[in-house]
Amino acid sequence: MKKITTLLASCLLLIAQSAFAIDLSTAKSQGLVGELSSGYLEAVKSPSAEVKALITEVNAKRKKKYMDIAARNNITLKDVEKLAGKKAIEKSAAGSYIKDGGSWKKK
Repeated sequence: MKKITTLLASCLLLIAQSAFAIDLSTAKSQGLVGELSSGYLEAVKSPSAEVKALITEVNAKRKKKYMDIAARNNITLKDVEKLAGKKAIEKSAAGSYIKDGGSWKKK
């Protein structure tokens, strides 16, 4: 019975952790991540493990998508990244962070 209780408690903790996982919209609105001109995300300040994981996941998905677009259109990945970065910065909400070259700026 004790093993079942421990297992159940462990499962509940795992579910609770994923329920509290930060999403991209929240991370942007809290100023934790910002858009780069390269089409990817970066931490605005020293990130938590959760924010690092979010950035890694989103950037991996973006890169895969960019590579597919580049292959379909017979253009370089760099060209797709540059265009995606420009669009992401343009679409960023007021108050979010963007980095086009030098340092972070609030839009």
